Amino acid sequence: MRADPLRLGVNYTPSQNWFHHWLDLDLGAVGADLDAVAGLGMDHVRIFPLWNLLQPNRTLIRTRGIDDVLAVVDAAAARGLDTAVDVLQGHLSSFDFLPAWVSTWHRRNVFTDHEVVAAQAELTRVLARELVDRPHAIGLTLGNEFGQFAASRHPEPNELTVQQAGAWLGTLLGAARQVWPDGLHTHCFDDDLWFVEDHPFTPRHAVEHGDMTTVHSWIFTGVADRYGAGHPALSLFAAYLVELATAWSPQTGRPVWLQEVGAPAPQVPAAEVPGFLDSTLTALASVPELWGVTWWCSHDVTRALADFPELEHTLGLLGPDNRPKPAGERFAEIAPRMRATAPARSADRPGLVLELEDEAAGIGRSRSSPAGDLFDRWLALRLAGADPAIVLGSRVGDPSYLSTRGVASCIRP
Repeated sequence: MRADPLRLGVNYTPSQNWFHHWLDLDLGAVGADLDAVAGLGMDHVRIFPLWNLLQPNRTLIRTRGIDDVLAVVDAAAARGLDTAVDVLQGHLSSFDFLPAWVSTWHRRNVFTDHEVVAAQAELTRVLARELVDRPHAIGLTLGNEFGQFAASRHPEPNELTVQQAGAWLGTLLGAARQVWPDGLHTHCFDDDLWFVEDHPFTPRHAVEHGDMTTVHSWIFTGVADRYGAGHPALSLFAAYLVELATAWSPQTGRPVWLQEVGAPAPQVPAAEVPGFLDSTLTALASVPELWGVTWWCSHDVTRALADFPELEHTLGLLGPDNRPKPAGERFAEIAPRMRATAPARSADRPGLVLELEDEAAGIGRSRSSPAGDLFDRWLALRLAGADPAIVLGSRVGDPSYLSTRGVASCIRP
């Protein structure tokens, strides 16, 4: 359960040249961005160096590229901001950044090819080695929703089994832990892991690997289409995902990091973004399992850049000119209240049972999607003022577990 104050931060999207800023890093521009972020009352940022720039050849890790990452971490520290560093980018805002040595004529499986995985592990070790002695560095995340490269809906999916997915996670997280034993090391994923039956990364992978479970909450993945703009289901979806992650965890009290959450257009009209942000965060403030919230994102993508999905130009708390938008001003207003809210759970929670055919393989997980009855029941109870839990079918007969989570009675489908 949360013992330290809730962490509040942003995913840092540079105001100048987006993530292409790594090509010719301008620390003056970065410093101005981070001054604006710190001015909103944030305590951390998450940064995204590009894999193809850090490791342009399988046996070449660019010293200059690593130095640029460290320079941004140090610039954040100078402004009182801690930094979490993603390793394999990978995938960002609809664009893929794979190095040439795993694509086209050199295409290899990024999860199972032994030489590729060995190179990924070496990059992980190098970053960990350089960051381990920096007190303002939080830890490593393997990559941004890297598992999407194994999704069946990807244009060029990498074939992967559930067992191979676990082996890949174990290898890379083990590399981070070997060099940086005290860092908070994680992996992250989109909703497919929680809801899509054939995805090789499963909820068990989410809660059994890494030091925290990460959650990325995007209402455009189903809940907005079903309930419509303005419905309270939209601002409660992040809380539902945190609860779902808690239900899957074999350890009560395992921390959950809401690593991405944002207010996408058109599902959230511009005038409603501050209210959506407020209600989303307020619904989470007292959740004991919540380690922190990292909003997506710091800055709008400038319209001088082409071919982005429209929503990417509107997701920031700050404009490209570093001026706070209404959502940024609202975040700054409520951050002190969020940090001051004590974690709390009621002692008589109704427990909604999620029955699965095979928990290890995730078979049956689609029943927990926003299209299913489980979410409907959870939402109805939450709107009625209850604090509903989700309980896996395998845990219903464990009174000690239910008591620890405050579950007084279980409701089966």
